[in-house]
Amino acid sequence: MRIDLHTHSAVSDGTDTPAELLTAAVAAGLDVVALTDHDTTDGWDVVRAARPTGLSVVPGMELSCRWFPAEGAPISVHLLAYLFDPLAPELAEERARLRAERLTRGERIVTALVADGYRVSWADIVERSAGGVVGRPHVARALVAAGVVASIDEAFAGPLHHTSPYYVAKADTDVLDGIALVRAAGGVPVFAHGLARARGRVVGDDAMAAMAAAGLLGLEVDHPDHVEADRVHLRGLAADLGLLTTGSSDYHGTNKRTPIGACTTDPAQYERLLAAGTGSAPFAD
Repeated sequence: MRIDLHTHSAVSDGTDTPAELLTAAVAAGLDVVALTDHDTTDGWDVVRAARPTGLSVVPGMELSCRWFPAEGAPISVHLLAYLFDPLAPELAEERARLRAERLTRGERIVTALVADGYRVSWADIVERSAGGVVGRPHVARALVAAGVVASIDEAFAGPLHHTSPYYVAKADTDVLDGIALVRAAGGVPVFAHGLARARGRVVGDDAMAAMAAAGLLGLEVDHPDHVEADRVHLRGLAADLGLLTTGSSDYHGTNKRTPIGACTTDPAQYERLLAAGTGSAPFAD
C-alpha cells in the first residue's frame, strides 16, 4: 500500500481543489491519502463525495500551534489531527478562532505591504481564496501576480519571511492544549515535521517527550523537509516514547515543488493510527 498522510487543498493553502487532489493521488498510485488542510474540515464533505473507488481518504486537519519553552520565545509548531469528530464543540471553536486569527493576520501583513508601495490588494486576495482559509501563501501568490517577486519561494524568503518587518505572528494554540482537544474529540494527534530546520527554530527531544506525556500519539518522520539523520533520530525517539510514525509529502499543489506521494507511511503504522482514532472513520469502499 502507498499511504500519504499529509496533503493540502485549496480549502487552505494548496492549489488543487479537493477533487483535483484526489485525482493527483490516484495518478501517483496512492491507496490512501489524508486531507489535512490548515485549521479547517471544510474539505471533508467534498472528498467524501468525490472519492474515486479504490482510494481511501483519511479525514484530518493541521492545527496551528506553539510550543512554549521554559525560557525564550515560543516556537511555531504544527499538529496533524486525524479521525476526530468534526462536531466536537471545543475543537470546532478553536479551529474557528484560528481561522479568524489567520484572516486578521493576513490583512495586517497586506496593509503594511500596501503602505510601503507593494501592489497587492486585500480584497483581491480574499476573493481569490474562494472562501478558503486565507494565509501567507495567498499573499505570496498575489505578490507573484503583481510582479513583485518571481516565485512563491522568493516571497517567503523576502517580504513574507519570519524576520521581515512585514511578518505578523499569530496567536496559535498551545500545542499541549491542542493535543488535549484532539484526543477529547476522539482524534489521533501527530507532531508534524518536527525537525524541519529550514522552516525556522525547532523543538528538542524534551518538548516531544512532554507532548507524548500530554497524549501525543505519533511523530511525522518521513517528510521532504527532514534530512536522513533527523529521520533516523525521530524514528528512534518515537520507539522510545511508544509513538507511531508517519510519512507524507505535505503536498500543496503548485505552491510547493514536492509531488504528492513523495514520502509515505508504513502500512503497519497506518493500522496503528486507524486503531487509535474513534471520532470519525476513513472514507473508503
